[in-house]
Amino acid sequence: MNLTDPASPGDGLNYTQVGATRLGPLPDGYHHLHHRTRIGRGRAVFEAAGAAVTTWRMHRATGAGIRASAPHAEPGASVEVSLGLGPVRFTAPCRVIWTEYERDRTGFAYGTRAGHPKSGEESFVVELRDDGSVWFTVMAFSRPARWYTRLAGPLVPPLQRLYARRLGTALRRLTAGADTGGTGGPRWSGSRHPTTG
Repeated sequence: MNLTDPASPGDGLNYTQVGATRLGPLPDGYHHLHHRTRIGRGRAVFEAAGAAVTTWRMHRATGAGIRASAPHAEPGASVEVSLGLGPVRFTAPCRVIWTEYERDRTGFAYGTRAGHPKSGEESFVVELRDDGSVWFTVMAFSRPARWYTRLAGPLVPPLQRLYARRLGTALRRLTAGADTGGTGGPRWSGSRHPTTG
């Protein structure tokens, strides 16, 4: 088992319910997001998907800019996500809160830091079920933290759902060759951490 404890509410985070995406329930007073996508079938797909999620490949495949202090998700790592079109980009500073590298479940969550347009937490988890199907789940709680996200109000939740769907589509595309012997990107056993084994 390779399950890490959540980071503390310090670390420059701009919310206090740290780890709620893993421990639950999601806190009141926030918009909740729960989106699930079927990625494919089999262990090779699961391992390829876990690698794509935890090495930032999935996020980058959507066109998001990622600057991370570690090559893979690990608690305490800082992550800066930038989204937008052309010169208009929004930068979102985050910190990895928890990670999970299990035999049939791999993923992580990051929490928002000061300067992020929102406050809250978002998790990205890949699971291999008993029937062999592989599922990707995005779970989040968030609320506006800047004037422009408060102004955008009702537009923000649909945009979050759209981005979650986009992540699922990107992950399905990245792992498409895994169950036919394709490379599918870097892989490791879901029961092992990519660098510590």
